[in-house]
Amino acid sequence: MFILALYNSTSQETLRACAIRPSSSNTLSSLVYSEELCVRRRNARPTWSPLKVRSIAAGPPKSAAETDWRTKRETLLKNGLRSVTAKDALRLQKEQGYTILDVRLESDFEEAHPEGAINVQVYRLIKEWTPWDIARRVAFAFFGIFQGTEENPEFLKEVNSKLDKSTKTIVACQSGGTVKPTANLSEGQQSRSLIAAYLLSLDGYKTIVHIDGGLRNWFKDGLPVVYKEEN
Repeated sequence: MFILALYNSTSQETLRACAIRPSSSNTLSSLVYSEELCVRRRNARPTWSPLKVRSIAAGPPKSAAETDWRTKRETLLKNGLRSVTAKDALRLQKEQGYTILDVRLESDFEEAHPEGAINVQVYRLIKEWTPWDIARRVAFAFFGIFQGTEENPEFLKEVNSKLDKSTKTIVACQSGGTVKPTANLSEGQQSRSLIAAYLLSLDGYKTIVHIDGGLRNWFKDGLPVVYKEEN
């Protein structure tokens, strides 16, 4: 969308601002002049005044969530986050001493998790019962989600109690997400493990690896898993 401003040719006073959608060629020359673009001066014939481009927006504005993810993604790319397959993650764990940090909910971790992994949930179940928390629970329930979550404010504190900042760490969640552009997502796809990787990188952890495709691929590939014991 091009935002154009028309000016009086003698006083340079702004008379009108118009928002005009260009044709598929996406150039100013493709605009079709109409009588709306004509500056009418009193007691004079219609004349054309120069057009000045005020701003150009390439598509709709980004949402707050999209802007936040862009910041996280740029930081991860700048810090050299490496994504590996589930099988490569297992090799790093066995041969190079990497620790798998499973950031899913504690209940999901207890059901099944990679052998040797530790759990610190980057999101947790909503704990409080304030009016705001009740409203959030209702909103989740509206979409069929009866275990709404919130950011875990103790995430870094809990990680620091279990891992030294020199620890070579593999972050993992269920879906994995990606920082790589895809056919449908030019800026990749956010995930809990990537959020965790971002927080860890800001906190000074130097060697962080991310599982591409997440634990879904770990389970699918039949890699070592610890399951919940049935009573």
